[in-house]
Amino acid sequence: MSHLIGTMGTAVAVFAGTNVDDIIVLTVLFLAGRANGRPRPWEVVAGQYAGIAALVAVSAVAALGLTVVPDQWVGLLGLVPLALGVRGLAAAVRSGGGGGDGPPAVAGGLLPVAGVTVANGADNISVYTPLFRTVGVTGSLVTVAVFAVLVGVWCAAGAWLGSHKKVIEVVERYGHWLVPVVFVVIGTVIVLESGVIARLL
Repeated sequence: MSHLIGTMGTAVAVFAGTNVDDIIVLTVLFLAGRANGRPRPWEVVAGQYAGIAALVAVSAVAALGLTVVPDQWVGLLGLVPLALGVRGLAAAVRSGGGGGDGPPAVAGGLLPVAGVTVANGADNISVYTPLFRTVGVTGSLVTVAVFAVLVGVWCAAGAWLGSHKKVIEVVERYGHWLVPVVFVVIGTVIVLESGVIARLL
Protein backbone atom coordinates (compact mmCIF):
# COMPACT_ATOMS: atom_id res chain seq x y z
CA MET A 1 0.00 0.00 0.00
CA SER A 2 2.79 2.41 0.90
CA HIS A 3 4.50 1.53 -2.39
CA LEU A 4 1.30 2.43 -4.29
CA ILE A 5 0.96 5.74 -2.45
CA GLY A 6 4.61 6.49 -3.16
CA THR A 7 4.10 5.79 -6.87
CA MET A 8 1.03 8.04 -6.94
CA GLY A 9 2.91 10.81 -5.14
CA THR A 10 5.78 10.57 -7.62
CA ALA A 11 3.33 10.67 -10.54
CA VAL A 12 1.66 13.82 -9.15
CA ALA A 13 5.03 15.53 -8.63
CA VAL A 14 6.30 14.59 -12.09
CA PHE A 15 3.12 15.69 -13.86
CA ALA A 16 2.92 18.99 -11.97
CA GLY A 17 6.60 19.72 -12.51
CA THR A 18 6.52 19.03 -16.23
CA ASN A 19 3.18 20.66 -17.04
CA VAL A 20 3.12 23.93 -15.10
CA ASP A 21 3.39 25.88 -18.37
CA ASP A 22 0.40 23.97 -19.76
CA ILE A 23 -1.84 25.97 -17.41
CA ILE A 24 -0.93 29.10 -19.40
CA VAL A 25 -1.61 27.38 -22.71
CA LEU A 26 -4.95 26.01 -21.51
CA THR A 27 -6.01 29.39 -20.13
CA VAL A 28 -5.20 31.03 -23.45
CA LEU A 29 -7.13 28.36 -25.37
CA PHE A 30 -10.21 28.64 -23.14
CA LEU A 31 -10.08 32.44 -23.41
CA ALA A 32 -9.91 32.24 -27.19
CA GLY A 33 -12.81 29.80 -27.18
CA ARG A 34 -14.93 32.10 -25.01
CA ALA A 35 -14.21 35.05 -27.28
CA ASN A 36 -14.94 33.56 -30.70
CA GLY A 37 -16.23 30.02 -30.25
CA ARG A 38 -13.03 28.24 -31.34
CA PRO A 39 -11.63 26.05 -30.03
CA ARG A 40 -14.71 24.70 -28.27
CA PRO A 41 -14.23 23.62 -24.63
CA TRP A 42 -14.55 19.93 -25.53
CA GLU A 43 -11.88 20.38 -28.23
CA VAL A 44 -9.50 21.91 -25.68
CA VAL A 45 -10.08 19.06 -23.21
CA ALA A 46 -9.96 16.31 -25.86
CA GLY A 47 -6.90 17.88 -27.50
CA GLN A 48 -5.11 18.08 -24.16
CA TYR A 49 -5.89 14.44 -23.40
CA ALA A 50 -4.82 13.37 -26.91
CA GLY A 51 -1.56 15.33 -26.65
CA ILE A 52 -0.66 13.99 -23.21
CA ALA A 53 -1.63 10.47 -24.32
CA ALA A 54 0.73 10.78 -27.28
CA LEU A 55 3.58 11.93 -25.02
CA VAL A 56 2.93 9.07 -22.59
CA ALA A 57 2.77 6.54 -25.44
CA VAL A 58 6.07 7.73 -26.92
CA SER A 59 7.67 7.67 -23.47
CA ALA A 60 6.38 4.14 -22.80
CA VAL A 61 7.76 2.90 -26.13
CA ALA A 62 11.07 4.65 -25.43
CA ALA A 63 11.16 3.01 -21.99
CA LEU A 64 11.15 -0.34 -23.79
CA GLY A 65 14.34 0.72 -25.55
CA LEU A 66 12.86 1.94 -28.83
CA THR A 67 13.41 5.46 -30.14
CA VAL A 68 10.39 6.95 -31.90
CA VAL A 69 11.76 10.47 -32.40
CA PRO A 70 15.52 11.06 -32.11
CA ASP A 71 16.10 13.34 -29.11
CA GLN A 72 18.09 15.84 -31.14
CA TRP A 73 15.10 16.57 -33.40
CA VAL A 74 12.32 16.78 -30.78
CA GLY A 75 12.78 20.56 -30.66
CA LEU A 76 11.37 20.86 -34.17
CA LEU A 77 7.93 20.32 -32.62
CA GLY A 78 8.26 23.87 -31.30
CA LEU A 79 7.51 25.01 -34.84
CA VAL A 80 3.85 24.04 -34.28
CA PRO A 81 2.95 26.68 -31.65
CA LEU A 82 5.38 29.11 -33.34
CA ALA A 83 3.54 28.81 -36.66
CA LEU A 84 0.13 29.11 -34.98
CA GLY A 85 1.30 32.22 -33.14
CA VAL A 86 2.72 33.85 -36.26
CA ARG A 87 -0.55 33.16 -38.08
CA GLY A 88 -2.45 34.78 -35.19
CA LEU A 89 -0.17 37.85 -35.29
CA ALA A 90 -0.70 38.13 -39.05
CA ALA A 91 -4.46 38.05 -38.47
CA ALA A 92 -4.10 40.78 -35.81
CA VAL A 93 -2.09 42.96 -38.19
CA ARG A 94 -4.67 42.50 -40.97
CA SER A 95 -7.49 43.48 -38.61
CA GLY A 96 -5.59 46.54 -37.44
CA GLY A 97 -4.87 45.01 -34.03
CA GLY A 98 -7.98 46.51 -32.53
CA GLY A 99 -9.06 45.17 -29.17
CA GLY A 100 -12.56 44.39 -27.99
CA ASP A 101 -13.23 41.46 -30.31
CA GLY A 102 -11.23 38.98 -28.26
CA PRO A 103 -8.19 36.97 -29.22
CA PRO A 104 -7.89 35.12 -32.52
CA ALA A 105 -8.43 31.37 -32.62
CA VAL A 106 -4.76 30.45 -32.85
CA ALA A 107 -5.59 26.76 -32.36
CA GLY A 108 -9.08 26.33 -33.76
CA GLY A 109 -9.75 22.62 -33.29
CA LEU A 110 -8.90 19.34 -31.58
CA LEU A 111 -5.85 18.48 -33.70
CA PRO A 112 -4.16 21.90 -33.40
CA VAL A 113 -4.74 21.81 -29.61
CA ALA A 114 -3.24 18.32 -29.44
CA GLY A 115 -0.31 19.48 -31.59
CA VAL A 116 0.41 22.41 -29.27
CA THR A 117 0.17 20.10 -26.24
CA VAL A 118 2.65 17.66 -27.76
CA ALA A 119 5.03 20.43 -28.85
CA ASN A 120 4.88 22.14 -25.46
CA GLY A 121 5.46 18.85 -23.65
CA ALA A 122 8.00 17.24 -25.97
CA ASP A 123 10.73 17.64 -23.37
CA ASN A 124 8.52 15.71 -20.91
CA ILE A 125 9.48 12.53 -22.75
CA SER A 126 12.98 12.71 -21.26
CA VAL A 127 11.40 12.68 -17.78
CA TYR A 128 8.60 10.15 -18.38
CA THR A 129 10.83 7.58 -20.11
CA PRO A 130 13.15 6.81 -17.18
CA LEU A 131 10.15 6.97 -14.82
CA PHE A 132 8.29 4.25 -16.74
CA ARG A 133 11.48 2.25 -16.99
CA THR A 134 12.02 2.21 -13.22
CA VAL A 135 8.49 1.81 -11.81
CA GLY A 136 7.58 -1.32 -13.80
CA VAL A 137 4.30 -2.27 -15.49
CA THR A 138 2.00 -1.87 -12.45
CA GLY A 139 3.64 1.40 -11.44
CA SER A 140 3.37 2.67 -15.01
CA LEU A 141 -0.36 1.89 -15.11
CA VAL A 142 -0.88 3.72 -11.81
CA THR A 143 1.17 6.66 -13.14
CA VAL A 144 -0.90 6.85 -16.33
CA ALA A 145 -4.12 6.78 -14.27
CA VAL A 146 -2.83 9.66 -12.10
CA PHE A 147 -1.85 11.59 -15.23
CA ALA A 148 -5.37 11.09 -16.65
CA VAL A 149 -6.94 12.55 -13.50
CA LEU A 150 -4.50 15.47 -13.41
CA VAL A 151 -5.16 16.37 -17.06
CA GLY A 152 -8.78 16.90 -16.01
CA VAL A 153 -7.65 19.03 -13.06
CA TRP A 154 -5.39 21.07 -15.35
CA CYS A 155 -8.24 21.63 -17.82
CA ALA A 156 -10.55 22.71 -14.99
CA ALA A 157 -7.90 25.16 -13.75
CA GLY A 158 -7.40 26.57 -17.25
CA ALA A 159 -11.17 26.92 -17.73
CA TRP A 160 -11.50 28.69 -14.37
CA LEU A 161 -8.67 31.11 -15.12
CA GLY A 162 -10.13 31.61 -18.59
CA SER A 163 -13.43 32.70 -17.05
CA HIS A 164 -11.90 34.98 -14.41
CA LYS A 165 -13.23 38.53 -14.84
CA LYS A 166 -9.89 40.35 -14.57
CA VAL A 167 -8.16 37.91 -16.93
CA ILE A 168 -10.98 38.33 -19.46
CA GLU A 169 -10.72 42.14 -19.21
CA VAL A 170 -7.00 42.02 -19.99
CA VAL A 171 -7.50 39.64 -22.92
CA GLU A 172 -10.40 41.66 -24.31
CA ARG A 173 -8.11 44.69 -24.34
CA TYR A 174 -4.87 43.07 -25.53
CA GLY A 175 -5.97 39.65 -26.75
CA HIS A 176 -5.29 40.27 -30.44
CA TRP A 177 -1.61 40.51 -29.60
CA LEU A 178 -1.30 38.66 -26.29
CA VAL A 179 -2.57 35.24 -27.35
CA PRO A 180 -0.43 34.88 -30.53
CA VAL A 181 2.60 36.28 -28.69
CA VAL A 182 2.23 33.60 -25.98
CA PHE A 183 2.28 30.91 -28.68
CA VAL A 184 5.25 32.49 -30.47
CA VAL A 185 7.19 32.67 -27.19
CA ILE A 186 6.37 29.05 -26.32
CA GLY A 187 7.43 27.84 -29.77
CA THR A 188 10.61 29.92 -29.77
CA VAL A 189 11.65 28.71 -26.30
CA ILE A 190 11.09 25.07 -27.30
CA VAL A 191 13.18 25.44 -30.46
CA LEU A 192 15.99 27.41 -28.81
CA GLU A 193 16.27 25.30 -25.64
CA SER A 194 16.38 22.08 -27.66
CA GLY A 195 19.50 23.24 -29.54
CA VAL A 196 17.98 22.04 -32.81
CA ILE A 197 19.02 25.21 -34.67
CA ALA A 198 22.69 24.56 -33.91
CA ARG A 199 22.29 21.01 -35.23
CA LEU A 200 20.66 22.24 -38.42
CA LEU A 201 23.49 24.74 -38.93
